[in-house]
Amino acid sequence: MLDTVYRDLGSGYVPGWHRDIIDPVTAYLTPDRHTLLVAVAGERGASGEVVATAALDSRGPAHPPNPRHVAERYPVGTTAQLRRVYVRPEHRRRGLARRLVAELLAFAVADGGYRSVYLHTDPAVEGAEAFWRSLGAVVHDEREEADGGQGIVHFDVPFDALLPAYLAPRSRTTGTGR
Repeated sequence: MLDTVYRDLGSGYVPGWHRDIIDPVTAYLTPDRHTLLVAVAGERGASGEVVATAALDSRGPAHPPNPRHVAERYPVGTTAQLRRVYVRPEHRRRGLARRLVAELLAFAVADGGYRSVYLHTDPAVEGAEAFWRSLGAVVHDEREEADGGQGIVHFDVPFDALLPAYLAPRSRTTGTGR
């Protein structure tokens, strides 16, 4: 996940924004309503390289840095916020992000307490904006603000955005992630 903030976003580690990256156990594994998924290259059971991550929490977008109306629309506790959805460039276009997001949406549905699914993305990351537009609806594009905001695009994702993936039998083999 640190690779993302350095390589793709170019911001580097910012404690106020990336604390969860340094302490994923507290952010995603300790709270019952949060989760972190990790895809690893290699054969099942073999130790390999982390090629994709995806997380969900109930924190909702904070204001600041997000626009007030976005934070108010997605309150803490009832918003499943998708975070840290990242696939290493050499593993993209293989269905990994869709599979991980489908699992996160299934997790949110099973929880029963979430009323909406939210995420924001930096459109400068290759493929990110198109991927999220294929799943959800833009609720705010900061690039349209007079000052350009932070250039972030905010999305609402329906719980059933990947419903066929929920119904598909889980593969017992490893492969390309398709």
